[in-house]
Amino acid sequence: MYEIKYHPLVEADLKELNHSIRLEVFKKLKKIQQTPEIGKPLGNKNNMNLTGLFKVYVAKKQVRIVYEIIENILVVKVIAIGKRESMEVYKQADERR
Repeated sequence: MYEIKYHPLVEADLKELNHSIRLEVFKKLKKIQQTPEIGKPLGNKNNMNLTGLFKVYVAKKQVRIVYEIIENILVVKVIAIGKRESMEVYKQADERR
């Protein structure tokens, strides 16, 4: 099983979500921890190079979890959690990388 590590700003991302969506995020994170390959690979999005990152949907595709898999130490690092509106979650992931 992989260890989950969080970017320091992910806590703020979670605080922006309502309680029920936050619970869904944590359930999905448990699934990612067991099988990180469930996410879809990201590439270039709006001139942002997100190669090497993955995304999964939560809350009927309203929220995305963006993460990277670090195979050599069995870690999944969560980079950003948020809504896709205006590509915001992807912009955060690009900046935080």
